[in-house]
Amino acid sequence: MDLPVMPPVKPMLAKSVKKIPPGMHYEAKWDGFRAIVHRDGPELVIGSRTGKPLTRYFPELATALLERLPERCVVDGEIVIAHEGRLDFDKLTERIHPAASRVKMLAEKTPASFIAFDLLALGDESLMNTPLTERRAKLAQALEGVGAPVHLAPSTTDIEVARHWFEQYEGAGLDGVIAKPLDLAYRPDARLMYKIKHERTADVVVAGYRFHKTGPVVGSLLLGLYDEQGALQHVGVCAAFSDRRRAELVDELEPLRMDSPDGHPWAAWADEAAHETARLPGAPSRWSGKKDLSWVPLRPERVCEVGYDHMEGNRFRHTAQFRRWRPDRTPESCGYEQLEEPVSYDLAEVLSSGSGSGGAGR
Repeated sequence: MDLPVMPPVKPMLAKSVKKIPPGMHYEAKWDGFRAIVHRDGPELVIGSRTGKPLTRYFPELATALLERLPERCVVDGEIVIAHEGRLDFDKLTERIHPAASRVKMLAEKTPASFIAFDLLALGDESLMNTPLTERRAKLAQALEGVGAPVHLAPSTTDIEVARHWFEQYEGAGLDGVIAKPLDLAYRPDARLMYKIKHERTADVVVAGYRFHKTGPVVGSLLLGLYDEQGALQHVGVCAAFSDRRRAELVDELEPLRMDSPDGHPWAAWADEAAHETARLPGAPSRWSGKKDLSWVPLRPERVCEVGYDHMEGNRFRHTAQFRRWRPDRTPESCGYEQLEEPVSYDLAEVLSSGSGSGGAGR
């Protein structure tokens, strides 16, 4: 491989802001695996956000990208899997598996797509210092008429369209909007773009915690919600406490600490088979590796309010943010029914708006 921009390349990143800033280039925020694709003739590398290759996990994409991308190029985008009209991140994580036979089976059963949104090099030319508007125009031209499973990300410079996307596209599993300065050069690993994500709150049961890697202080609180059958399901964690607050939480939660998980709603957490019928902490994962997933059980008697962006199935997609304790709420009142459901929206409609001329509102 001999390209003007060689792998590995870390992608340019975004920092969170509360509102959509004016006067920028806007795209939907895709909930998948960020990937930078290098193609030089028959050679292809799909690089992850950390620079590690993803090529072997997405053989169907490797074939499609060789068929649909320019002969020599470097393209930034997102790998996603659609299921029942919306993005499904869980099915995406299933691909990271050591067995090639399982990867092949999943590639046929739940094929992935690639959403292209930036162009770092084309032919012998590096576009790293080229303004975003020019890179986007070259990308749209290079992918004119491209077909599934490769897509050109919808884009616009109209803030009202971006606001509409922010509200509408969530129902298809997207989790916000990305805003990019029009003259932005491509800077790997730098947070020069802006992401605007949905933020909601929920009252949840605190049923345990994990120690922080630095010592016997709280690293994260384990959160639960009651389902319709009255079972407490593990829905995620909240973290990002200060060092002082981590130590305070150990003392604060000590009266609720159980000597063992016996009698706890998540007592079967160490039994791998139990995870097939309930959401429990410490689920086996190829991402966790040898990470210690043990936790301290608490009597599920305290309720806190957390901030979250969106759900992935019946759990929080990302780490929730602690807001406050809710002594006025009973644990039994913390159920899934309190969660806001976004209006359903077909992912195919999102993707179709990026076809043709290269994006809505341009």
